[in-house]
Amino acid sequence: MQYRKLGKTNFNVSEIALGTWQVGGRWGDPFSEENAARIINQAIDAGVNFIDTADVYSDGLSEAAVAKVVKSRSEKVYIATKCGRQIQPHIAQGYTPESLTAFVEASLRNMKLDTLDLIQLHCPPTEVYSRPEIFETFDRLKEQGKIQHLGVSVELVEEARKAMQYANVTTIQVIFNMFRLKPAQELFSKAKKNNLGLIVRVPLASGLLTGKMSKSTSFGPEDHRHFNRNGEAFDKGETFSGVDFDLGLEAVEALKKLFPGQEPLAAWALRWVLMFPEVSTVIPGASRPEQVVSNINAAQLPSLSQEQMQGVQQIYDQYIKPQVHALW
Repeated sequence: MQYRKLGKTNFNVSEIALGTWQVGGRWGDPFSEENAARIINQAIDAGVNFIDTADVYSDGLSEAAVAKVVKSRSEKVYIATKCGRQIQPHIAQGYTPESLTAFVEASLRNMKLDTLDLIQLHCPPTEVYSRPEIFETFDRLKEQGKIQHLGVSVELVEEARKAMQYANVTTIQVIFNMFRLKPAQELFSKAKKNNLGLIVRVPLASGLLTGKMSKSTSFGPEDHRHFNRNGEAFDKGETFSGVDFDLGLEAVEALKKLFPGQEPLAAWALRWVLMFPEVSTVIPGASRPEQVVSNINAAQLPSLSQEQMQGVQQIYDQYIKPQVHALW
């Protein structure tokens, strides 16, 4: 495992980490604490020392499972959680110093921790980034010893730029993958200049970039890939990176021709993310321990060639850019 600096936190984190949106089961399936423990232990066994969770993942069960395993291990493992998505309706007015403080304290109780390594605002509405009192709240929480660092999870590149104006923001979590190139072009250099850690989520475009899906692939009614295609429940960019499913399948076939051979497309998609030195860590999810192993092995692949990097760009420009580039 290789490690990279997570911006101003000065944490050295594994370049392949673990996202826990679907830990313990696939999207829509019942949460399994036993399966979650197997996944998390497998990740730590392989050198993962950064795990991302949120208070809304399985209604807090993901947070609790992560903390329980981490506390049972001798290795130093950083836990990043998120807050804000419990606000319903999810509007800017719901973001108050009081509500966010309560969410942080609830996460501490849920994980039985005294302090949070990293708390992230969980994709708040854009207007929240123009409210200094929200960000000042986390200065007070840090003074009280309840958090060590603040980060933001964003939908839009513009939101990331707005977050940079606050000195206490140490990390930015953003969707970045072969179907979402805008962050590399408009965010990464600014993040590096400001010494902000970059956490990459949705690196496989909700499974599209595994190369295992087809037009006949179906998803359960509780799976966001079924009910959120057009943003019915939350930002549609979180589902297949906002790419039309059939169009995404066409682009995947073109990518497969660019990466022929033994390794699955998913591995190359993860390796591609790591080609960008500004990225601190990438947090693919897993619903089975063997997926953790596959994700981590991707980091051992050789560097992509210039021709392959250019090929990904060309496929993006042809299939994806006209539909999604301007939206996020």
